[in-house]
Amino acid sequence: MEKFTSLTGVAAPLPIINIDTDMIIPKQYLKTIKRTGLGTALFSEMRYNEDGTENESFVLNKPAYRQAKIIVAGDNFGCGSSREHAPWALLDFGVRCVISTSFADIFYNNCFKNGILPIVVTPEQLALLMDDAERGSNATISVDLESQTIRGPDGGSLHFDIDPSRKQTLLEGLDDIATTLKADPAISSFEGKMASDRPWL
Repeated sequence: MEKFTSLTGVAAPLPIINIDTDMIIPKQYLKTIKRTGLGTALFSEMRYNEDGTENESFVLNKPAYRQAKIIVAGDNFGCGSSREHAPWALLDFGVRCVISTSFADIFYNNCFKNGILPIVVTPEQLALLMDDAERGSNATISVDLESQTIRGPDGGSLHFDIDPSRKQTLLEGLDDIATTLKADPAISSFEGKMASDRPWL
C-alpha cells in the first residue's frame, strides 16, 4: 500500500450530506475484484448523462477539478452498503483524502486499508474548507499527516485528530496483512514455544 505522509492538491467541494457508497460507485460496477479501472465509474450517476456524455455541471467534470486529489464533503460520507469498491474507485480516480464532519464506520475503516486518509473536522472547519474548495483552480489544500494539519490556499491551518495506530499504518503504508507480518518474529517465537511446551496440540 502506498504510504501517506503529506498531500497537496486541488480539493473538490461536494456539499451534499449522506453521500452513500452507491453514489460513489453504483452496484453495476461491483462485478470486478480488481482495484483498478474503477475511477471512470466514480460518482457515475452524477458525472454522466443518460446518453453517456459528461454532465458538465458536476464538479469533477469541471476543468478546475478534473485532477482533484481531495474531496471536501457533507456529513455522513460513505454511508449505505459496505462495499470496498468505494475507496477503490476514489483511489483509482486519484483521490487520497476525504474531509467531512463524519463518516460511516465501514467506509472509514476501508479507507485506511486502501491508503486513503479520511479526516473528521468540525462543522465550522468544514465550512472554511468548503469555501476554500469552491475557489476552483485556486482550491489547493495541503494535508500533513505527521503534524495532523490542513493548510488552506491562504496559508491558514487547522489541526485534526486521528487514532495513533491508524496514523502509523498510513505513514508506513501498511495494510492489515503487512501490519500482522510486522509481528512475525513474536508470532514465530510463540508458536515455537507452544510446540515445545505442548507438543500434543
